Amino acid sequence: MKKDVVLITGASAGLGLEIARKVIASKKYCVVLTARPNSIERFADEGIVESDDILLRPLDITSADMRCELINEINEHHDGVDILINNAGFTFRAVVEDVSEEDRLMQMNTNFRSPMELTRLCLPSMRHKRKGKIINISSMGGQMAMPTMAVYSASKYALEGATESLWYELKPWNIKVTLVQPGFINSKGFEKVKKTELSKLSSEETQSPYYQHYVNMENFIEKIMRLTPSTSHTVARKVLKVMKANNPPLRVAGTIDAVFFKLMKTFVPQRIYHWILYRCLPNIDKWGK
Repeated sequence: MKKDVVLITGASAGLGLEIARKVIASKKYCVVLTARPNSIERFADEGIVESDDILLRPLDITSADMRCELINEINEHHDGVDILINNAGFTFRAVVEDVSEEDRLMQMNTNFRSPMELTRLCLPSMRHKRKGKIINISSMGGQMAMPTMAVYSASKYALEGATESLWYELKPWNIKVTLVQPGFINSKGFEKVKKTELSKLSSEETQSPYYQHYVNMENFIEKIMRLTPSTSHTVARKVLKVMKANNPPLRVAGTIDAVFFKLMKTFVPQRIYHWILYRCLPNIDKWGK
């Protein structure tokens, strides 16, 4: 019996690597793991090598040529992708004033435009087979925004909106669409967050109007990420559960705090909700001074 083909982007580190490990361990799938060309050697470092059921491919998610080449190969040799897990992405930490148009396009292209293009390329074979799954790794940043994370949240809000439309559009072909929304994960992920040129300057210059924004939010997020009980394993288990489900929901909270904030945003009146979150920001009385 032919195994379903699972394509995972950004699979050489972090959450993508944990998802890859769990999918491989299940021994139920043919897995195509991708990483940026300069990161492909990480798979060997992690003990993952090619086999009949494991394919390792370089992919810059923002490259149209590389996307098309990869999907054409899978279509030709493996009858198309059955389960697409759009995981690749990155985070800019910057207030709106510290984001250039080039920065904004880079963030949107990586976290929104490219995953949607990869999805578009996978859909013809899924429609032909009248089955498939699209699993987009979103974030609570796609449901609620935090200061210094505006452009990141914008990219995830866009991904959420487009994925919700897909849920309706693809239902007639029995193609399941799910957003997995992790909150804070206990990891050193905060060390990989990028800054724009302007936000780097603002966070280092004590006289910058946004200096307190950056210093307090960075310390706050680092502290939460070190204390939260949720890990990449937690989220990866949720993804595997979605893969196995016959009828997964559109949105799945990936961590405990994601459940809490989702309930809070649903049931607390907006004016009170935003006031509570604002007052909970670290040392908020110092901001703007």
